[in-house]
Amino acid sequence: MPRAVAVDIRWYDVIFNSLEFVVFLPLVLIAYFRLRHKGQNLMLLIASYVFYGWWDYRFLALLAFSTFVDFAVGHYLGRTEDPKTRKRLLITSVVVNLAALGSFKYFNFFVDSAGAVLERLGLSANLPTLRIILPVGISFYTFQSMSYAFDVYRRRLEPARSPLDFALYVAYFPQLVAGPIERAQALLPQITRPRVRPTSSQVSSGLLLILIGLFKKVAIADVMAPIVESAFATPKANSSIALLVGLYAFALQIYGDFSGYTDIARGTSRLLGIELMENFSQPYLSRNITAFWRTWHISLSTWLYDYLYIPLGGNRKGRLATYRNLMIVMLLGGLWHGAAWTFVIWGGLHGIYLAIHRWRGKYVPRGYQGRFVLRRDIIPALATFHLVAFAWIFFRADSLSTAISYVQRLFQFRIAVPDPNSLILVAAAALAVVSIDLWQRNSGSHEVMLQWRPAWQGLAYASLLLAIVVFSGGPVTPFIYFQF
Repeated sequence: MPRAVAVDIRWYDVIFNSLEFVVFLPLVLIAYFRLRHKGQNLMLLIASYVFYGWWDYRFLALLAFSTFVDFAVGHYLGRTEDPKTRKRLLITSVVVNLAALGSFKYFNFFVDSAGAVLERLGLSANLPTLRIILPVGISFYTFQSMSYAFDVYRRRLEPARSPLDFALYVAYFPQLVAGPIERAQALLPQITRPRVRPTSSQVSSGLLLILIGLFKKVAIADVMAPIVESAFATPKANSSIALLVGLYAFALQIYGDFSGYTDIARGTSRLLGIELMENFSQPYLSRNITAFWRTWHISLSTWLYDYLYIPLGGNRKGRLATYRNLMIVMLLGGLWHGAAWTFVIWGGLHGIYLAIHRWRGKYVPRGYQGRFVLRRDIIPALATFHLVAFAWIFFRADSLSTAISYVQRLFQFRIAVPDPNSLILVAAAALAVVSIDLWQRNSGSHEVMLQWRPAWQGLAYASLLLAIVVFSGGPVTPFIYFQF
């Protein structure tokens, strides 16, 4: 049964936690802004390490090791002009970071794949049974730390002078475990220079981002979770319509979950006087797949563009090389998300989409979106959304066999009346997402509500808060990108 129908609403918990937040947050901010610049950074660094260590303190050593290596690499890059030495230093950063990421993230994948191949060949596969736990956020902070070494090597950035400042850059808690993947050029200067108390408009916009993020997570993503689980757990037991509803639910869930986290991270950071980059820009309103990848998980797509696609040659070496580079980037982007063949296929599908659009489509300036006009844009946006949604099947399925079963059942076109509660919830969630995105897209601001009249603002805030309270019961659903 959908969670919104049989929800265990703990009103007293919600009210108590809200009051605790209202009282505790101002006290923390007052203490924070009373400190000098170095004290603020030390306070944030301690908070970041406590935040990360709360999950499993043993992985703090890995975070500290990655920080130490790239700080040392940047330091020595700033002291030498010898091309060979500089290249060796950069290679050191890449090898250390990718070795750590590969050891924790891909060990199980390669062992399982090798065992499957040996068994198909009729050979005994007595492989180790060791299972390695994946540290939370390792994909994010290794890429962030490694990008610093790249930028110093390319002389786009001066090496950090303070180990404290650089450690905070790597471990900054609002975006540590699920991004955005911040570039040192943007975040490090904000850490190294003194910060002043945020203005009233910054406080208002920061709190609004937190509120919208909580709404996306609690009232959209978490409400969609049971519908998604029902569809993907047993695809053969569901009709084509039920699977289609489940697929739409997952598209809404992952967007609400991930963009909601980003909104909360950006809002929290703004209250601390530090601006984080925009990681989502209404991606489901994109007119084509290229525009989608310039508006979805922007920090990762631009990272792959700058540090992988361009070094591979980008689009400078002819069409075939461009298509090859797109496929390589998206396949590796799929593997970045997870060590499974389903993620490889997901990345491959997007590589094919991008190559076809590059072949047949028009050039799209980077970052361009413009106003969304229903009469002109709704058909291409729906087509793009369904291409993306189809690929989500492989992203969400827990195995390749489940994904194949889902696709087969989906296209058997076996019609049956789906659960009406699920239909209503998915339709309501879609309406909420489209409404928020249209307002933000056509106004050019994520805090568009601040521009409304006070009465409309009050109604909007009350509606968001009410939805958060109503859907706040039930089991806790972790953020999806915590596993990456």
